[in-house]
Amino acid sequence: MLDWLTIDNVEAVIEQYKSLGPFMGIFLTFIESFVPILPLFVIVVANAGAYGLFWGFLLSWLGTVAGSYAFFLLIRKFGKHRIFRFIKEQQQIKKLIHWVDLRGFTPLFILLCLPFTPVVLVNSVAGLSNLKKKYFLFTLIASKPVMIFLMSYLGSDLRAILSAPMKIVVSGLIILVIWGLGKLFERSLNKRVERDLRTIEKAKKDKLQGM
Repeated sequence: MLDWLTIDNVEAVIEQYKSLGPFMGIFLTFIESFVPILPLFVIVVANAGAYGLFWGFLLSWLGTVAGSYAFFLLIRKFGKHRIFRFIKEQQQIKKLIHWVDLRGFTPLFILLCLPFTPVVLVNSVAGLSNLKKKYFLFTLIASKPVMIFLMSYLGSDLRAILSAPMKIVVSGLIILVIWGLGKLFERSLNKRVERDLRTIEKAKKDKLQGM
């Protein structure tokens, strides 16, 4: 496998991908919002390698924003249907929905800025919450560039990265650090959700006792 991973072979694959046209770059990032097993990082890097930093970034950004918003609208319209009941009945999602209703789009913005956030979970929570459509669209438009640009930057000059092993190591470490920071933030967010919900419940009990 590593023997195959040469600059010429990678560039040949990128050229074949480019021949499919820019629509494929948008389509794959769009579909990834519905099928999270697709490797978004690989798709974004391929777009940047095929079309350059600017156009690759733009195609990936348009695709992922459109896909996430379409998934959000789907959940918003059919979220109460029994097909999606298994999503809404998960305890963690219930807590996040309630918390988003209290805190608004700020926590969603931070989560969507992180490259390894489970977007299906975030989009589902947003769709099942009372967050207004225009606010979620604004959140997507504003947050996605951070994640997409970072991935596009790594993929925009694959020859320079692959020709220098140290750059591969540095790029890998950057990705690892971002992943680690994302996980730390998720844990911190979960603790904050639990703390806020406990405070709300305590306030309700105190109010009832005082009546």
